[in-house]
Amino acid sequence: MRMPSGFLWGGATAANQCEGAYNEGGRGLSSVDVVPFGPDRMPVARGLKKMLECDSEHTYPAHEAIDLYHHYKEDIALFGEMGFKCYRMSVSWTRILPGGDDETPNEEGLAFYDSLFDECLKRGIQPVVTICHFDAPIALIKKYGGWKDRRMVDAYLRLCRALFERFGTKVKYWITFNEINMLLHMPFMGAGIYFEEGEDRELVKYQAAHHELIASARAVKLAHEMMPGAMVGCMLAAGQFYPYSCAPADVYKAMECDRDNYFFIDVQARGAYPVWAKKRMERAGVSIHTEPDDEAILREGTVDFISFSYYCSRCMSADPEIVKNHSRGGNAVISAVVNPHLQSTEWGWQIDPLGLRVTLNTLYDRYQKPLFIVENGLGANDTVEADGSIHDPYRVDYMRAHIKAMLEAVNEDGVPLLGYTCWGCIDLVSASTGEMRKRYGMIYVDKANDGTGTLKRLRKDSFYWYKKVIASDGEDLD
Repeated sequence: MRMPSGFLWGGATAANQCEGAYNEGGRGLSSVDVVPFGPDRMPVARGLKKMLECDSEHTYPAHEAIDLYHHYKEDIALFGEMGFKCYRMSVSWTRILPGGDDETPNEEGLAFYDSLFDECLKRGIQPVVTICHFDAPIALIKKYGGWKDRRMVDAYLRLCRALFERFGTKVKYWITFNEINMLLHMPFMGAGIYFEEGEDRELVKYQAAHHELIASARAVKLAHEMMPGAMVGCMLAAGQFYPYSCAPADVYKAMECDRDNYFFIDVQARGAYPVWAKKRMERAGVSIHTEPDDEAILREGTVDFISFSYYCSRCMSADPEIVKNHSRGGNAVISAVVNPHLQSTEWGWQIDPLGLRVTLNTLYDRYQKPLFIVENGLGANDTVEADGSIHDPYRVDYMRAHIKAMLEAVNEDGVPLLGYTCWGCIDLVSASTGEMRKRYGMIYVDKANDGTGTLKRLRKDSFYWYKKVIASDGEDLD
């Protein structure tokens, strides 16, 4: 089996996890810049601890990251050597609009991405650009409270217009928000939200969700007006929920968890809130504020494709004792219980290649739109040998099994798939833990958790393996 001609093989990164240069080139401070390494990371990311400035007591991994800002030509040359057909990346909002809603874009920031896209295009690599990837300008968080406030929509559209005007001839594929459903789990990371004492947190999250959904719909419409032929997608953190047992209560609980995950995409793909979501908000006493034109905006701004990240499936039980005693642990961003039929990584992520095929079929059955796998990979602790080689058969095994499942979904099930970009094609800062030790890349970057290292790039064994996979369109997985 192989993928059809024109399939977009590639890799994926995020500006806030790889660019660094957080205060260079006129860039303003962004939300991820103030999310620290260590025990305060999750409280800040979840909006439970207010941190809008950097201090001397914490370290901030995003400040330097892997310094792609100064290494992008070298890195894209390596992507080209692997044979990438596309590179899924994000822009830094505050590199374009330092204050978040500036009247005039920052030319230094625009010029940086111009050069980066040119490096891609001259190697036949299509940029796939995420407009907002866990990125909210600190200036707007201070001004508006992040996506709690509807004025964020206009600020976001100002960013979109600047991007579409400058890069509309260079970028065909756009994604409005990265893992938009993570707003419900990491509100500060996903939407620049921290909670004030006494706030109704559910209302705050769903109001912010509405604002992002309006922004996404308006961005899709704007993109189609300004860039005829461009494709605009949405993105979710995917992974099917399995019932812990065949008890009907477990089956229903898993279905509810899946619905929570698909809530945003239901709106972005279908153009309206699903009935179950309206009923759930009603039961919870959540009454969001909407404007008269909102229904039309959502209806007219549906996406062209569904993109998603897939690292693992999830499992859930209706029995609180099972949830309590078999939880995946405190590092899990999305609550789930351990599936006894699957193995886990060092960080508790369960490995389930067949779950990718299940997820692909479920998403296509639900939406009937082209799909795009924009994140999939294995975080592991790699060892550099004395001769500079890095043997990572565990990563090759993981990717081989998942690509095989993808091939089966396309060739045997008929799922229409635009492309596959493995996550962290080059090592970068982990979004959840802030670590460098949790490596996803096929290119090693010499940097440790404590920030030390030369930033030298090294090819791992998986680099050569993936190059062979791309060259054969997935037929050669050995």
